[in-house]
Amino acid sequence: MCTVIVRTGPPLTLLGVRDEYTDRPWEAPGEHWPAHPGLLGGRDLKAGGTWLAVHPAAHRAAALLNGHGTPAPEAVRTSRGDLALHAAATGDLPGPDLTRYDPFHLVLAEPGRARLASWDGTRLTTADLPDGTSMIVNTGLDPAHPRVAAHLPRFAAAPTAGAWRELVVGEPSGAPEALLVRHGTPDGRVFASLSVMRVTLDTDGVTYDFTDLTADRDR
Repeated sequence: MCTVIVRTGPPLTLLGVRDEYTDRPWEAPGEHWPAHPGLLGGRDLKAGGTWLAVHPAAHRAAALLNGHGTPAPEAVRTSRGDLALHAAATGDLPGPDLTRYDPFHLVLAEPGRARLASWDGTRLTTADLPDGTSMIVNTGLDPAHPRVAAHLPRFAAAPTAGAWRELVVGEPSGAPEALLVRHGTPDGRVFASLSVMRVTLDTDGVTYDFTDLTADRDR
């Protein structure tokens, strides 16, 4: 996942746009993990994890983004997809030993609070997201990133987070400021925005909706 937008609320709203290679298999959100009963998320069929997990009974969600930094050694590398599962299931941020994971950013959200854990391959930092609306990209909380500069003001200005889905529009492109991406790579593959998921978390309950962006495109 390459973009996560959070408004602290109430209710707390989290919207994630997942960007991935179009030939990497996946399936839509469901209860795919017997070891985590009641946990919902889309499943990456290559590694078995998820990019965004929701725990309705606990009123909790976790979203994962790839980060920049030092990759994990090939001999011990573990898929980052289990990080969102564990965080949503337990309410705990990852740590302290993360040396088997490539760099990442992980948002853990509950009613009234959202936390961000960032691992660059050598150092873990954690912080609460500020009140209001935040946008996290692959460089973390980065107001200078072209995508953040172009789109965070739009989401922050929306009268309610319920209107956010209408802001995830536009022709996908490879431009650095694009919210929806699609571009070819030198090896002939296609990297694109594949789905959008919006979650609201309140003490009274959880709602979520999922949009498959590949429905009208070749995967």
